[in-house]
Amino acid sequence: MRLEGIVLDGVTAGSGMIWFAFFFALGAAGTAVARGYARHRNLVDLPGERRSHSTPTPRGGGVSIVAALMVAMFVLALRGTPQVAALLAMAIGLAMVAGIGMIDDHRPLSPWLRLSVHAVAATLLGLAIADSAQSPLAGLFAFALAMALTNVWNFMDGINGIAASQAALVAGLLAGWQAGAWSALALALVAACLGFLPFNFPRARIFLGDVGSGAIGFALAGLLALVIRLPDSGADLLLLLPLSAFLVDAGLTLLRRAVRGERWWTAHAQHAYQVWARRSGHAWVTVAYAAWTLAAVALAASLGNASQTFILKITVAWYTTAAVAWGVLQALDPNKSAGKRQPQKDGE
Repeated sequence: MRLEGIVLDGVTAGSGMIWFAFFFALGAAGTAVARGYARHRNLVDLPGERRSHSTPTPRGGGVSIVAALMVAMFVLALRGTPQVAALLAMAIGLAMVAGIGMIDDHRPLSPWLRLSVHAVAATLLGLAIADSAQSPLAGLFAFALAMALTNVWNFMDGINGIAASQAALVAGLLAGWQAGAWSALALALVAACLGFLPFNFPRARIFLGDVGSGAIGFALAGLLALVIRLPDSGADLLLLLPLSAFLVDAGLTLLRRAVRGERWWTAHAQHAYQVWARRSGHAWVTVAYAAWTLAAVALAASLGNASQTFILKITVAWYTTAAVAWGVLQALDPNKSAGKRQPQKDGE
């Protein structure tokens, strides 16, 4: 990550490190406070056949990451950041996604209500991106990306550390890919996720909750949409590589459930990472997924000057490999009936 590329109206790399340290501390302190609140309000996820943990665990710790991002966006707006309309749309959308997630953490809501709120937030982001890029296609891409990643990060937040670590890796690439305010915002997301992780990995003392998982996905979608310019995106399409682990696992699992006629919108434990965690434990799977994404980050960073045709071939090959890996991991499940699956002990 290039801290010297973090430019807040001309600050130095040292200021970038201070920026990182501040949001790391905010993420850690906020998570500690959220854990105390969750325990006081009895906001606890209980073990069950549709979950991957074996002990009651507080939820809602992701509110610390949301708070950190809101502080970062407020500071950047005060500094007169370019594309302030896009920043404002992203802040409003993030508040909407986090807000509906927080309500759901307190009392379960209809998935269709949550999806409707996500759609409104994604529409605001899409309109702002379309205006900023002077491209309706860019706006549609931003809308689709926001809808996808908001829900993918929610789906994939099922074992210790996986959602926050994946977000930190993707945001880390984004922080080094560009300069200015968006780089600083991506770095704040990295720092806040890393501040949260000690509370969630290798053993979970608190979960992100819907307030955190969906909001992280939305924030990543906004940052990606601001970088990737369609149709002339070129090397920026490489930024889709680090998303492969989550997109493939969530996408193929959802497709299989839909084909089987299952209630695909309900909670389950059929993702490849969950199947693997039941055999090998949370920590090994989270580290393995992180290694895959880290390799994707390195690949994306090394191919910045490659031709668009070559980038397309690499992307197809990478996603094909991920799909094959998904199939191999699913084959590890000795029991194909979701209703008979047992939760994997946390951290084992």
